Amino acid sequence: MGLVQVSRTGGRLARSRRGRYRNVVLGAVMAAVLGSCGSGTSSVNSTSKTTVTTSPNAPVDRTLGHGVSVSSIKLGVALVDFTEIAKYTDTIRTNAEQKQIYQIFIDDINAHGGINGRKIVPFYKFYTPLGTAGILALCTSFAEDDNVFAVTGTFVDFSGDAQTCIANQERRVLLTFNLTQAIVDKSPAGLILTAGNFPERSASILIRLLVTQHTLVGKTVAVLGDTTESTVVNDTIVPELTKAKVALGTPAILAVSTTGDTTAAQAQLDSFIEKWRTEHVDAIWLSGNLASTKQFVQKVKQALPNALMVSDNLDTLAQAQQLQQAGVKPNPYEGLLTAGGLTAKEFDASGGWKYCADIYTKATGKPAPDAEHTIKLPNGKINDINGTITNACVNLAIFHDIAQRVGPYLNDATWTQTVNHFGPLANRGGFYASLHTGKYSANDSWRLQAYDSSLGNSGLWKPITPLLDITGT
Repeated sequence: MGLVQVSRTGGRLARSRRGRYRNVVLGAVMAAVLGSCGSGTSSVNSTSKTTVTTSPNAPVDRTLGHGVSVSSIKLGVALVDFTEIAKYTDTIRTNAEQKQIYQIFIDDINAHGGINGRKIVPFYKFYTPLGTAGILALCTSFAEDDNVFAVTGTFVDFSGDAQTCIANQERRVLLTFNLTQAIVDKSPAGLILTAGNFPERSASILIRLLVTQHTLVGKTVAVLGDTTESTVVNDTIVPELTKAKVALGTPAILAVSTTGDTTAAQAQLDSFIEKWRTEHVDAIWLSGNLASTKQFVQKVKQALPNALMVSDNLDTLAQAQQLQQAGVKPNPYEGLLTAGGLTAKEFDASGGWKYCADIYTKATGKPAPDAEHTIKLPNGKINDINGTITNACVNLAIFHDIAQRVGPYLNDATWTQTVNHFGPLANRGGFYASLHTGKYSANDSWRLQAYDSSLGNSGLWKPITPLLDITGT
């Protein structure tokens, strides 16, 4: 599981109307999850003191930011509470293990000198992904109660309001997953980062790889997304497919709301499927987490069994693995194409995973679960310890490396200046990564790959093309 494969799980199909709604929202949130200090701060807000120019040699702001003292850096860690939602999802992370694993990597940083001599002091907060109230409350609590410098972990809000609250309203750094370029653009450049990808960039690279392989020649492609992905669909995917001279069916934007069930979305999909039949659609592009969940994909494949499936997000792996574990045959995700990075086998053999696994093993005395095999609990759930280790290791390593390079005067202005000129990143989750002005998704490792249910014990990505280093925005 490479850097771009830190998100791994999805939700379970429930029977009730409310359950169906929760499955879509939880499936997306779980996929985003499961795809990686001390007191005393300056009372001066660094952003009000000076404007940092784009030159790497520009004068620095010699103040300390929110949550930064001479001896510590306060860091918020947001984690999903599975207590209320475990019955709706096939893959879980326990609260105790999540907190333990993040603390292991924080302790390791602190034991090796911290960040320029400062210890990381974490503030853990768990939230339920049912609705947006919980995640929005975390923004206020982290900023106003705990006065953290930055927030990491699993901070997911598909509307983007919570992420914007952290970075734009509160002017705190946010390093997490499941972001879009559209969300990032609403906040000061450089304050929101991801170790993985933005869907806009993933979609563009996937199209380039598909064109190179002539995969879509003679195909009629219909794009399936939801309202949170409408900008990605309309401004990136459809225009770039058109530019590549790919025949298109009618794009489908489903109304999957965080305040209702999926009845309307299912009816919409039925209508689009009938239209696609008349348009001779034989390839479906799944955009984002919501539209790529099991209940929608199973319906599409039942109606269009020979359609090629393409996805711009790697979280479809978790959905495919859950169906494989459940014995669903044929698996509707079989052969689905996407753009990814290292295979699970390559990642398990990489120096990045050795770095993370060694820290975990030293702290616990237990071997770190690898990416090639899912762990099935006695109750039938998949326990995503591997995903938690990777998320924590990658997030905290990137936070450390950027803050360490900033130097003694850590604040949001010097952080942004450093990010904009960082360049190649020491990647704990894959081969290639970088950050620079305008590029705030770190991953640069890309290849075309397909889901193969025969790999591992529940299916894995099978590489189609060699691994490439694709930089740029």
